[in-house]
Amino acid sequence: MSQLGEFVLNHWDLFLALLIILAMLIGQPLTRRLRGYHDVDPQEAVGLMNRKDAVLVDVREDKEHREGHIAGSVHVPLSGFSRELNRLEAFQRKPVIVGCRSGHRSGKAAGMLRKQGFEEVYNLKGGLLAWENAGLPLSTGKTKKKRKADKK
Repeated sequence: MSQLGEFVLNHWDLFLALLIILAMLIGQPLTRRLRGYHDVDPQEAVGLMNRKDAVLVDVREDKEHREGHIAGSVHVPLSGFSRELNRLEAFQRKPVIVGCRSGHRSGKAAGMLRKQGFEEVYNLKGGLLAWENAGLPLSTGKTKKKRKADKK
């Protein structure tokens, strides 16, 4: 045991680095459990939507949403999220994926949903920026007009 003490005294910088690395390794899973939701990347989100009929909630503001959103998503801006939670009650027993531009605002909304009793909540890691970078489509809600050739 005295050799360990001597090692720590002689190499305190290495020992401190070991403690920091251990704290980071243990802290990340513990933090995930405490906040109550999981981060998912865009591919995992698509899998949840396809296999578990997950609902995607877009918490970006109106202007951002109009510029492009994930088709079929439910739009509830974070600025009025606590007032609009009742709109989401129908999805309380379904998996819910929350998304925003980069994943920060959606993390806040995901925490709110967990506190309101939503059972399976996910945060879209990297938000719609990651969604687009993965080559996945966004919808603007505008429909294309049919050409004369399409009408035949």
